[in-house]
Amino acid sequence: MQKNDPYAALRYPEFRLFLFVRFALVFAWSMQFVIIEWEVYRITKDPLSLGIIGLMEVIPAISLALFAGHLVDQKEKRNLLILATLAFLALSIGLFFVTDPEYANDSSTLYLIYGLVFLGGIVRTFINPTLFSLMALIVPKELYPNAASWSSSSWQMSAVLGPAVAGFTIFSLGTHTSMFLIIGFIVIAFFFLIQIKPKAILNPKIGEPVFQSLREGVKFVYQTKIILGAITLDMIAVLFGGAIALLPIFATDILGVGSEGFGILRAAPAVGSFVIMFAVAYFPINNNAGLKLLFSIFGFGICMVVFGLSTSFWLSVFALFMSGITDGVSMVIRQT
Repeated sequence: MQKNDPYAALRYPEFRLFLFVRFALVFAWSMQFVIIEWEVYRITKDPLSLGIIGLMEVIPAISLALFAGHLVDQKEKRNLLILATLAFLALSIGLFFVTDPEYANDSSTLYLIYGLVFLGGIVRTFINPTLFSLMALIVPKELYPNAASWSSSSWQMSAVLGPAVAGFTIFSLGTHTSMFLIIGFIVIAFFFLIQIKPKAILNPKIGEPVFQSLREGVKFVYQTKIILGAITLDMIAVLFGGAIALLPIFATDILGVGSEGFGILRAAPAVGSFVIMFAVAYFPINNNAGLKLLFSIFGFGICMVVFGLSTSFWLSVFALFMSGITDGVSMVIRQT
């Protein structure tokens, strides 16, 4: 194997299957979330409704994150991901029926959407750590940095295309048909996922009480300062990046660019991240990772400030694009 071979991880067939799975799931999820944001704001014209969508996702994310990590450690990753994917499929079918234009304009529809988003937040809480853990069982340890770059690139590519396609399909086909396309991508993800073989459970503490496991995990994080610092910086970046959830308001009320412009704005951060992920696959971040992480988080915050103050569409796109570049650097460093 060549030194610094940028395609090293791709030479493993199951890793290629894994990339297809991650691409399809993230594409479906990012496309779905954009459509939900647009549909809810279309019904309510109330910025608070967008905040409620975020709340419906963050409640399960915060309350179940530690438990999800414990369960992922205890269970076989591939089968757990299959169950989570089937749950995602069921919720997406529900959203497809809820967005039927015959009755998608009243408060009952809104409450159903909130409920399905909440359940989706639960499912996503389990999908994310399962994907990350499964990747670590597919490639050798020495290829983790290379695999992380390709995995992140797959994530960013799907996050680029998902919002862009969502904006286009909302404009040309409507939300109901757009939701049907999402179902197709989840089925594709399931098809590739079942071709990956089940993996051994490497956790030596099978059957350990959940609270004891969580206590040891929290203790480990607090004792490992480098992990604690990375998690803290990541949390700060997520808090700054919350402005992305308000993009329907920026697109319609501030910038006046409609659903097509909304798709471009939603895709811009992921385009920037994809560019930097592709570069990192060829030029790995091997030195001064901590300093580069600090600068990338600082740059991300500056980009969010520029975006918040901008009244120009293309300046807003540029600020979001640069935020994707800075976030992409920090993402690679955090994952490796």
